[in-house]
Amino acid sequence: MLLKEIARFSLQHRTLYCYLILSIWIFLLIAGMYKYIGSIENSNNLLTVKGFGYRPHQGSFRVDDGDALDRARTKELNQTDCAHPATLVAGEEGGSLEGWSLQGVLLLIRHGDRGPMAHVRGISEVDCGHENDPLLSRYISFTQNTTTVSTTGGHWMKTGPFHGFPLLPAASKLCLLAQLTHKGIAQMLRVGDIVRAAYANVLGLYTRPVPVGSVKTTPYNASEGAITNPTSGTLYSVDDVVIYSTRYRRTFQSGMALLFGALPPEKWLALQVQESHSLSYCFSDCACPQAEKLKKSLATEMNGHLAQHPAIGAIAQWIGAALLQNPQLAVGQQVNPLDIRDALLAHICHAAPLPCRKIRTNVNPAERYGAKGATSSSTQDPLGLDVINIDQEDGGLAPGAVPISPANTDQPDDLDTTEQEPDIEGCVEKSHVVALMSYIHWAGVKELYSHTMRQQGLLRSYGLLRNIVAYMLRMISGDRVKFVLYSAHDKTLEYLIASLGVRLDNPFIPYASRMAFEVYKSDKDTQYYFRLVYNGQDITSTIDVCESGKSLNVPRGIRGGRGHLCPIENIIRFIHDDYFLSLNATNYKDACLVQPKQEGFF
Repeated sequence: MLLKEIARFSLQHRTLYCYLILSIWIFLLIAGMYKYIGSIENSNNLLTVKGFGYRPHQGSFRVDDGDALDRARTKELNQTDCAHPATLVAGEEGGSLEGWSLQGVLLLIRHGDRGPMAHVRGISEVDCGHENDPLLSRYISFTQNTTTVSTTGGHWMKTGPFHGFPLLPAASKLCLLAQLTHKGIAQMLRVGDIVRAAYANVLGLYTRPVPVGSVKTTPYNASEGAITNPTSGTLYSVDDVVIYSTRYRRTFQSGMALLFGALPPEKWLALQVQESHSLSYCFSDCACPQAEKLKKSLATEMNGHLAQHPAIGAIAQWIGAALLQNPQLAVGQQVNPLDIRDALLAHICHAAPLPCRKIRTNVNPAERYGAKGATSSSTQDPLGLDVINIDQEDGGLAPGAVPISPANTDQPDDLDTTEQEPDIEGCVEKSHVVALMSYIHWAGVKELYSHTMRQQGLLRSYGLLRNIVAYMLRMISGDRVKFVLYSAHDKTLEYLIASLGVRLDNPFIPYASRMAFEVYKSDKDTQYYFRLVYNGQDITSTIDVCESGKSLNVPRGIRGGRGHLCPIENIIRFIHDDYFLSLNATNYKDACLVQPKQEGFF
């Protein structure tokens, strides 16, 4: 009888027992996870402190160091990729074409100088500050000392997706992970000064206050929080300015710094910023499986290039192991050269020392990482990815690239330390950097101007180009919108460049780059044309829909020289009728369907 009662009790409470057993199991699981995480942290600390003892190289990555060839390459790196504020000057942009009136401008920018995207060893030793710049000092003072409904304590307080975002980087000298630096702010202020001089007066952006009560608002830019001009008693209308930014601090801060340089402070405080939910600014045309397939195909193609050049892979591995905090390097896994380039730019663009590392090894590093080929002809060639420069032919070392000796490409074994040998110290040399950057530039050209990238660019940029053309039509129809800013990323501009068929000398987009679509109306009739100006260079005639006599060559008035103008109807016809022809489709939906690979297609 007792056993029967116990059995009945057990059946009635078995749910409780299940809960108790499940709770104990979860507790043990959590305890095990904490123990595992602790062991990971300990191993990472060991790897960082003992295996990769960071020590700055003797001297910094300076333009005047090394032999003549190294100095030339270093100067080129600084000029093409760092975009120092002092080098950012006005070019061919501006609305002063003889016989033509500027109707509006659509400006795409890449954010300014930032910290590396990956964790970099010794990055705290790099000074990413920027001093003795009057524009930067004025902006810092204004943002930190102005308290309004728009900004408080250096934060943007307007309602919307960027409410509470800081207007300045968190640290004045540190290179924080993926965050804008003070140098980046200085770059964008300088670009804003260029924009103000080229467009603000012509478009009436700077001197068009309107009487209180007559401000018209639109869904694009409401005038909430507009600040009264104390000298005129008027409000600045912001209906003529539209701003987009991705929801990253670096793009938001870059866009706001540029606009501060381009607009009156009172108007700047009245702005509203809209969010782009996509890095490519696809708007409503985003989901595209075929674009993802092309992306993977391109990555495979670039990895194939790298595999054919083991000496470059050895150099990348050596520099990556010295720079990146990546435990995978300890087991010899290949690091992405673009990650190394990004980390190197933090040193190159801030004249910081190149690092050294101490390691223990009981294995010949050359045997471990295949650096024996460092002296073979296979060292002389590039791969694929995305940023820097040097002209190079297939199978040959790019001009100026330096052959690497085995001593410079040895890759240490950081795992097996059972047979202790004396510490070996190796430093990242300028010749390493020049050779790797030359290869990456070669690979970048291969990638950006490949057929696969063109197809991907068409799919990624369709939504952005539709948005640009829609604003062009509004501008020529007399709409109040005169200036549209897209604060974006390098990939945003790369996809757009690929979709338009434009070819540039540098396949990578430097920090603080700017690309302006200028919309014009003929003074003689109602014809409308546009120009495309990239970093001050008129590249209109290089666009597929504008080349081969499809554009006009007109004088630039008192500024001298000539400019190219392309009929707006060309780009309208392209986006509506011809855009998907090379994709064997007639619309975005069909073009984005994953298609089987066919001969002659993709």
